[in-house]
Formats: sequence, C-alpha cells, structure tokens
Amino acid sequence: MSSAILRDVTLRDGLQLTGKVLPVEQKADLVRRLLGLGVPALEIGSMARPDLVPPMANTMELIAALSPEELQHCWVWVATPRHVEKAAAAGVRNFQYCFSVSDAHNKVNIGRSTEDSVVAMPDAVRLATSVGGSIQLCLATSFTCPFDGPVDPERVIAIANDPRTAGADDIVLADTLGQAHPGEVAALVSAVHTRTPQRRIVFHGHDTWGMGVANTLAAITAGATMVDGALGGLGGCPFAPGASGNTATEDILFATRPAWFTPTTLATLVDLSENLLADLGEPNRSRTAEGARSKAEAFEWVSQRSTGS
Repeated sequence: MSSAILRDVTLRDGLQLTGKVLPVEQKADLVRRLLGLGVPALEIGSMARPDLVPPMANTMELIAALSPEELQHCWVWVATPRHVEKAAAAGVRNFQYCFSVSDAHNKVNIGRSTEDSVVAMPDAVRLATSVGGSIQLCLATSFTCPFDGPVDPERVIAIANDPRTAGADDIVLADTLGQAHPGEVAALVSAVHTRTPQRRIVFHGHDTWGMGVANTLAAITAGATMVDGALGGLGGCPFAPGASGNTATEDILFATRPAWFTPTTLATLVDLSENLLADLGEPNRSRTAEGARSKAEAFEWVSQRSTGS
C-alpha cells in the first residue's frame, strides 16, 4: 500500500467551504511543516474567482511566498488556459486542470459545458509544457453528479481517451460527493488504467458516506498511485450539494503506512490538524486523530501530547 503517494489537499479543497481566508504566512508555514514531515505532494490553492471561492483569494500571494524547490511538490487547481498562464507566470509548475464529467455540475462549478472544457484543454497543456510543467486531467463527478445522479463509466473513459486530453500526465478520478463504494472505485480505476494511455491514476475521495478510506484502498489496489486527503477530513465542493469533507490525511496514512510515516509523525500531524481546525471552527472528522488521543497507552500510535505543543 505504501507505494501510493499521498497528496494533501488541505489548502485547496480542504479550505473551500470554510469561508475564512487564512493569512499567507499561516498557509506557507503549513506547507513547510507538511513537507518537512515527509508529505510528498500538496495542493496549495486555486485560480478560481475569489468572489466565488473566497478562501482561495490569496493563492497568488502564497505561490510568491514559496521557493521554486517547495513549489516542485505543490499543485494548483486550474480550469482554463488563462488560469494556467497566470499560475505559470507566478512560478507554478504542477497544474491540475479540472472539469466535471457531468455537464450539469460543470456548468455550475466552472460556468461552461464539459465539451467546452475539453476543447480548451490543448491550450492549457501547451502552456503548461512550455514552462516545463506537468498537467493533470482532473475529472470531477467521476462517479455521481449532485444534479444528474449516477455517471456512466464509459463517459469517463471516453473523456480520458479523447485526443484533446492526451497531453495530461495524470488522470484524477474524483468521487466529488463521496457516494461511491469500493467496488465502483476499483472497477473505474481499473478500467481507466487498462483502457487509456499509461498515465498515473490519482484517486480523490470524500468521506460523506464513510467510505473514504475503503475507497482509497480499493483505488490503490486497482492501480492508483497517488491519492488525495485533507487534514482532519476538512473540505468539500461549494458547488456540489451533499458533498462533505475529504478523506482524512491522517486516516489514509494510518491505513497505507508509507515508510516516512511514524508514530511521531502522526502525533505532529494531529497537532497541526487540531490547531488548524480549531482556528477555522471546524470539526475533526479523522478517526485516526481520535484514536491518537485515546487512552490506549500501550499502543505506540497513541499520543498524549497536548494540542499546541
């Protein structure tokens, strides 16, 4: 399981629904703390309009505050070629070009049809590659849509195989609403992995129905080599009724056990998560964080450290 890379998305998908703009200094500090612990990849912001997604308003300032070496580990959400152009000029080299498989959600989330997003993707790819960058094809609502219901897996595969999306290095399959179950996740990840050009498969899950960790493990078994999570299960899409928090970073790490993840690392992550969530006024949805604060003192993963230490 540890062969899968974790990407922490706290600073983008995690913050979207909070309504609070964290100071740039606080965001940059979190980036550096997570990278210092060994987290290999982060999603740090979005080029979405700040009037629509206020917590992303200072993404450009955060990019400017990070070094090129730090930005090598960081991804930024984009939805148009213009987004790529602006982010690239600021120093971004990892772009997550996102649109929804379902037209109804794409029109609400991005303001255009899915076909329009596909049409624009070659320009986004060209701009990313012109600066030596990497671009992902991120397919929101890969499983279900809040407006249209279940999504046909063949539509996902058709978009992944469309020549206009061929320039993407990775394909992100997003369970935007957290309504998928492990069998569905395994089937779609396996199908995309088998029937498209050999690109890295990324799974982005939410824990709305309690299947976040199970779906993540199913995705890894089926061929996903990067998975997304957020501290304390923070997050959700502001344009997807019924969506709740991401699968918790702590829970994914406790389940997958990468070599760099130790009881000490977990204790520090739990502290970071608790302090951030308290600042935001958000609940901690991580069961691993709950376990780490339990009274089972004979278990090495339990931490009795107080928050803020």
